[in-house]
Amino acid sequence: MLRRLYHEQPATFAFTPDNQKWAEAQTKKFPEGRQASAVIPLLWRAQEQEGWLTRPAIEHIAEMLDMAYIRVLEVASFYFMFQLQPVGSIAHIQVCGTLSCMICGAEDLIGVCKDKIADKAHTLSADGKFSWEEVECLGSCANAPMAQIGKDYYEDLSAARLSEIIDELAAGQVPVPGPQNGRFAAEPLKGLTSLRGYDSGKTKYNASVQAAVDIGDTVKRIDGTEVPLLTPWINDGSAAPQKPKAADKPKAAKPAAKKPIDKTGITKQEAVAKSKGKPEVQPAPAADVAEKKPRTMKAPRKAGADDLKRISGVGPKLEGVLNELGFWHFDQIAKWTDAEVVWVDSRLKFKGRIVRDNWTAQAAELATKG
Repeated sequence: MLRRLYHEQPATFAFTPDNQKWAEAQTKKFPEGRQASAVIPLLWRAQEQEGWLTRPAIEHIAEMLDMAYIRVLEVASFYFMFQLQPVGSIAHIQVCGTLSCMICGAEDLIGVCKDKIADKAHTLSADGKFSWEEVECLGSCANAPMAQIGKDYYEDLSAARLSEIIDELAAGQVPVPGPQNGRFAAEPLKGLTSLRGYDSGKTKYNASVQAAVDIGDTVKRIDGTEVPLLTPWINDGSAAPQKPKAADKPKAAKPAAKKPIDKTGITKQEAVAKSKGKPEVQPAPAADVAEKKPRTMKAPRKAGADDLKRISGVGPKLEGVLNELGFWHFDQIAKWTDAEVVWVDSRLKFKGRIVRDNWTAQAAELATKG
């Protein structure tokens, strides 16, 4: 199936402030220089915010991750979970049409969608509130037939119940997801035979449904305020560092026997030991440092611009931004003071990269080597 960007696009895209914080936090889960690994979660959050993926959203995420636009579009167009056209303002209904659901009545569910929403998939209803599509297996075969609405599964559906759900959503209600025939989860229809916690009366819904009910965001657009932003993978320095014990001190690395890294016969540990010329981590400028504009150039020198992409952390996008700001050569970047680093950093799409990747030290070394 050929998937293209929708022919009508909004002019701009921006994450809400809370979603922006969430997105920036996700990129910090990955090693330096590998922020592109966050492309799928960021695309998903953009879709949760807008309902579908627009071209400005794809380009915005590409700039955040310093990726070429086409690379992010390749991801968005490859995975069918990403919607590349407008969806209903209230809900987009995805009906599973694979074997288990089909033999249990999926065709009847599709018939309801055609009658109540639109005759063709990926078409908005007359009031713009709903859209639908048939999808491949969603993995809830024991609860067939089923449909995904928003992030949640509505299982053990009948045509009549799906029709009621659409009416309830249109009226501003949020039907409780999960099995629609009284089952707790995916136990036999005759009742639970094990894990009888539900029978105790202590639990009303299964874990997935309970989370949806507690958060209350089953079909709403996600603006980032729904749940607290927790980032245990980020060391923000709030905890006082503890003095390492003698037993915790790292042992000196020893070359691995008979495991050369390449044809030279040097082991990985030896290669690390020999790389003493690697720049140390650049300390972050003090928080109260006032920014100062560095000396810039209107164009590169006659010999031509330096390849700033040789600096770790600078890709094609960031190189273009630096050129637009008036930086074309390694020696320019190497001379930045703390105040000048703050000035440049405030004008980058992805802040903090100058200090994190130690651009000035890298640039000084590259300038020396010519």
